[in-house]
Amino acid sequence: MKKVGFRKWLRSLAAAMVSASVLLALQRLVMPKYADSLIEGGFTEEYYEESMPHDVLMVGDCEVYESFSPVDLWRGFGITSYIRGSAQQLVWQSYYLLEDALKYEKPKVVVFNVQALVHSGPQKEEYNRMTLDGMRWSGTKLAAVRASMLPEEKLLDYVFPVLRYHSRITQLSQEDIDYYACHKKVSHNGYYMRVDTAPYAEGVWFEEKPDDCTFGSMPMEYLDRMRRLCESEGIHLVLVKAPSVSPVWYDEYEGQVARYADKYGLPYLNYLKLLEETGIDYDTDTYDMGLHMNLSGAKKMTAYLGDFLVSEYGLEGHAGEEDVRREWEGKERFYDEMKAAQEKEIEEYGSVVSY
Repeated sequence: MKKVGFRKWLRSLAAAMVSASVLLALQRLVMPKYADSLIEGGFTEEYYEESMPHDVLMVGDCEVYESFSPVDLWRGFGITSYIRGSAQQLVWQSYYLLEDALKYEKPKVVVFNVQALVHSGPQKEEYNRMTLDGMRWSGTKLAAVRASMLPEEKLLDYVFPVLRYHSRITQLSQEDIDYYACHKKVSHNGYYMRVDTAPYAEGVWFEEKPDDCTFGSMPMEYLDRMRRLCESEGIHLVLVKAPSVSPVWYDEYEGQVARYADKYGLPYLNYLKLLEETGIDYDTDTYDMGLHMNLSGAKKMTAYLGDFLVSEYGLEGHAGEEDVRREWEGKERFYDEMKAAQEKEIEEYGSVVSY
């Protein structure tokens, strides 16, 4: 009787393991791959492929991952860095991505982009998914999901994404098949490369000024938590603002950040006020008429940041360290190959068509 019971238990266990394997395989198949389209959704997951720590970590939305180039920071200064950025990344998501990263490394400097302070609460499920699905499961991810969910979202859908994406089984693309078993690398240590140019034109962007420009309590609470986390770990926190012409960075926003930075002795680099020093030119340094920097603009912003990091914190380069140099040689090759491929697309088609 005991042998019969044990065999029954083994069969039940085997059936459960098979069911779990099928569920995981189906989940992997139907989840968006973010490899050839909406590649920003793949940024979060890529961080876990890193094998070495970084001097600098950057967190924030597109104003970070399209403004700073870790490869150029390495080439110019020997400083290692990574951008944990994602589309419309909210302040609490930046906080939890930083908290998550500190489980794996402790950088000397953290750079946070302040644009997200204008968002007082969760915005869209699509942006939540692009930021959070790629996080490894932990108490930190659970807290990030809880802070980010809209009222209509369900926690169980994040725990088992197949529940949310099951309808895609009838909408699978070649991208889903090609990258079912592997992750295609799409960023350069979190940097989104674009080499094309679309100059800013006066009047191309229009938006109405909010009635109240006061930052909400939730983003300010998480900015405070980020500051305290950095202080407790002995990490320097630097606030930055990209030189985007839209969304408009109103004087009321600027005043709140400046006062906060002054109160806590934090450096604040507002690139909107550094156009002359950086040489940023909206005729040549943006690929979408002033919203984001192209590679030319990102190089200028990166050069200024590198000078600041060296002069302010004395960061020393690692170019003389053989293991680090070998690691970054591969990153440089990937960077140069993508740059050449995009330039070829512009020559052939008049624009970058691969993203």
